[in-house]
Amino acid sequence: MCGRFAFYSAAEAVSDLFGVDDSGLSVRPQYNIAPTDRAAVIRPEADGHALAMLRWGLVPFWAKDLAIGNRMINARSETVAEKPAFRAAFKQRRCIVPADGYYEWTGSKGNKQPHYITRGDGKPIGFAGLWERWHDKANDDHVETFTILTQPSSGPIGHLHHRMPVMLDDVTAEYWLAGDGENPPALRELKVDDYAEVLTSWRVSKTVNNARNESPDLVERLPDDEH
Repeated sequence: MCGRFAFYSAAEAVSDLFGVDDSGLSVRPQYNIAPTDRAAVIRPEADGHALAMLRWGLVPFWAKDLAIGNRMINARSETVAEKPAFRAAFKQRRCIVPADGYYEWTGSKGNKQPHYITRGDGKPIGFAGLWERWHDKANDDHVETFTILTQPSSGPIGHLHHRMPVMLDDVTAEYWLAGDGENPPALRELKVDDYAEVLTSWRVSKTVNNARNESPDLVERLPDDEH
């Protein structure tokens, strides 16, 4: 799964990788993005791709309240096309969630060790995502939310968790965003399984366990002799 992630690359790096017009939005570095936080997503616009800040935890358009989004931070790629909460977004509201890495925990309850997972070459990552617009009837307001797709874990980080985000490069990202209509590209056509081979991981401070903590040192590698 993906329950916490970081995005701190300069907008120019994301623009170079995913062809985003970053002129209209300034995104501050985030090192500890947690469910219900607002984070950047990339989605198609009439004149190209654009960044937008959405709430993490997809809320289906038919939901009665925002709380359902707390359980919708991830969507399983194997079933996303059929699940009532995701199938409409899968066809028409796809997005890319830019990230520099994400966190997973190992160990026993009460003593879990966080690990930071990122690209070995330091480039940003694009998670396959879906977004939705929900109408808050009480306030007559619209809230835009997103979820991150996951798949079985593999490669060098497979031992950390049995699930991992679906990750896209510049080519597969374009293919993913092309989904708009009754027959959008299927995930199996993206050949994303090999992406795990470019990932690396290291242990980080347990300070990241508290979602209120936010600083660059959260992603720093622990010395080998520190436990």
